[in-house]
Amino acid sequence: MNTNKVTSESIEQRVNSGLLNYWYPVLQSWSVTGTPTGITRLGQRIVLWRDQQDVVHALEDRCPHRGARLSKGWNVGDKIACWYHGVQISSEGKVVDVPAESNCKMIDDASIKSYQAYENSDTIFLWFGDELNSQPADIGLPDFLVDEENYSSFLCMAKWNCNYRYAVENVMDPMHGAYLHADSHSMAEGDKTAEMRIRNTDQGYIFEKVGQVGVNFDWCELVDTGVMALTLAIPYGAGAGPGGDFKIVGIATPVDEHNCLVFFWRIRESKGWQRNLWRFMYRTKLEKLHWDVLEQDRIILEPMSDDARDKEYLYSHDVGLSRLRKILAKKSKQQLQAVADARADN
Repeated sequence: MNTNKVTSESIEQRVNSGLLNYWYPVLQSWSVTGTPTGITRLGQRIVLWRDQQDVVHALEDRCPHRGARLSKGWNVGDKIACWYHGVQISSEGKVVDVPAESNCKMIDDASIKSYQAYENSDTIFLWFGDELNSQPADIGLPDFLVDEENYSSFLCMAKWNCNYRYAVENVMDPMHGAYLHADSHSMAEGDKTAEMRIRNTDQGYIFEKVGQVGVNFDWCELVDTGVMALTLAIPYGAGAGPGGDFKIVGIATPVDEHNCLVFFWRIRESKGWQRNLWRFMYRTKLEKLHWDVLEQDRIILEPMSDDARDKEYLYSHDVGLSRLRKILAKKSKQQLQAVADARADN
């Protein structure tokens, strides 16, 4: 009898709370300063701060002495000091000073979890690894997001009061654009009836409309690297200024099982004066229109029941999100089983 076999309940729990062994965006870059900031992501309490060299550090938001929140403490460069008793913890999570007692054994014994941080595209990412994967994988962000020479991007971040899976599945559903966003400046064209198909890629898969390209929200791609991201492109007419198609990269980060943050980078290929014009037009004309689209998604998704997927009647347009659900469940099972097997071997 296999006593370390994982259960269907634990698999579902891991999916709902967020898969591990991925990078997740957690905050906009501008919001992390020298003042410690406390957040909750994937149900984990975390404190972030910058040192004098502008490097971002992240620790479990808990002093190993009495459990006070380190986010209430103060910055000591690459260390943080607890407000309660002044205990100092390094960016690696080790206690390095206990000012109230000399030669305190906490300095050798006590530690808390630290998080690897990565900053790019106006965003702070953290690595959420399990006990077998403390060292982060390559993040693998899409080239057109990190290529600042040829592309220009804007980050939109919003908090939605729903499980992150609803946000991800919403993007992996191109057909909703023709209905929910029918009055959008960029999604008003195209057929309201379509045949859909899945096309595998090296990093995931594309879910797309057959016979409709360059018209509307025609396709979405799952990019499964060190992050799990969704990409898509929406064609822009001349009224949106110079540049290529309007590209979007989306990642949903769980806060807990009932709340998430959605990160959408809105990107366009542009250089020189064209880049300046595109950025001006975005700020003065297009940004509000894009927020209006996100608000429509939020209004639909937030009131949905937690068990909505248990009462669904899916049809052929939903095979993209069905594939996504199978991938999440499979990865969840693999992660849990690997940890269970390792513990059994020890």
